[in-house]
Formats: sequence, structure tokens, C-alpha cells
Amino acid sequence: KAMCSGKLQTGLLVAGYFVYLLVGAAVFQALERTAEKQEKIAAAQMKEAFLQNFTHLTVAEMEQFMKNLTEAIQNGVYPVGNESQIEDSNWDFSNSFFFAGTVVSTIGYGTLCPKTAGGQIFCVFFALFGIPLNIVFLHRVGKMLSLLCKQLGKYLYEKGMRKKKIKFLTLLFFLATGILVFLCLPSLFFQITEGWSYSEGIYFAFITLSTIGFGDYVVGKKPGRNYFSYYRTLVAIWILFGLAWIALLFNL
Repeated sequence: KAMCSGKLQTGLLVAGYFVYLLVGAAVFQALERTAEKQEKIAAAQMKEAFLQNFTHLTVAEMEQFMKNLTEAIQNGVYPVGNESQIEDSNWDFSNSFFFAGTVVSTIGYGTLCPKTAGGQIFCVFFALFGIPLNIVFLHRVGKMLSLLCKQLGKYLYEKGMRKKKIKFLTLLFFLATGILVFLCLPSLFFQITEGWSYSEGIYFAFITLSTIGFGDYVVGKKPGRNYFSYYRTLVAIWILFGLAWIALLFNL
């Protein structure tokens, strides 16, 4: 019976966690999308005006243009290329979901941030309740991973191995498989998908999973690169399990 209720609790927790992220993503999208679109239109107009007059601009006007351009880039708007980019939003659903995940996991790359007052206030409350929920969720996933370790230990104990040796071996096994599954293989995947070097992939994977999250490398952001549709969602799932693995590693 305890096992059954435990499974139900886990199921509810996982479902609740994902619903929380999905609702958060939807709210961020609703609050930020229109403001971002206006920002993009303004940047496009600014570029247009510059291209028409750039031969006889004064120094002061040139300075102003540079200032506006820098501001646009800091707001995640790159006035490069043609009009079609106005339609591509940084706050489409997959980006918003990815953002919600980086908030609750405290990674916070800083490449995408809420700019409207509503978005910023919502972000505060979203993080306030989301971070503890994320910790509980990771703890539960970590517990499930540690059960696998226990089963391995039990199997070795039945084979007549000493307890100290078992502890060392399960830790070693856990460390080795984790490094392979969460660092080495994903880095290869990033190398292919993002066009980074393998060492950049390793660096990105570690900076992400340790929740440092500098934001100097971010997935799915290179202009002109074709990413498959669920790429960022897949990366978000990798992050969740990777965080659980790292948390459990520190526990062990």
C-alpha cells in the first residue's frame, strides 16, 4: 500500500511540476510577446531610417543610432536580415517553456528575460514558488535514481561482496554512467546540432548542470541554423535529469 501511494505521490508531483512550468510559460508568453514585437518593429524602422540617411548623419545622430542599436541587442532584438524576423518571437511557446525551466532551476542564462513590468513581477512570484517545487521534484527524481543504485548494491551483496567495496563500486558506476549520459554524449549532440567544438559542448553542459549558467553559450539561438522542432524541449528534459543526477551525486 505504501508503495502504491508513493507511486501516486510521485505521479502527482511530476504532473504538478510540468503543469506549473506550462502555465508559467503561457503567462510569460502572453505578457512579453506583444512588447517584444513592438520592440522589433521599432528596431526595423530605426534600421530603415538609418539606411536612407546614413550618408549625411551628424556625429550626434550616429551616436544616438549606436545607443539605440545597443539597447535593442540587450533586449534580445537583432535588427539583422529582413522583415520575416519580426514574426519569429523569442517568446514562442518552446522558448517560454525553456525560460520557465531555467528560472525554477536557478540556471538563469540571462539571454531571455522579461522586459515588461507585469512579466518581471510575475517572474518574482513564479520563482518564489517554483524554486522550492523544483527542489522537491529533483529530490524525488534523485530518489528514484538512487533506488537503481540500491538494487545494484543488493545484487552485488548477494554475490558475496563486502559492503565497503559495494559502496565504492556503486558510486563509481553512478559517476561513470552519469558523466557518459549527461556530459559526454550530450556534448557530442551539441557539437553536431550547434556547430560548437567538443570542448565547448563539455563546457556548456557543465556550466548548465552546475546551475552557474553564464549565458555565453545557449542552445537553439544561432541565427540561420536549422534546429529540429522539439530541440529545446529535449534539452530542457536533459537539464532536469542532469540536475537530479548532480544533486544525488553530492548526496552520495
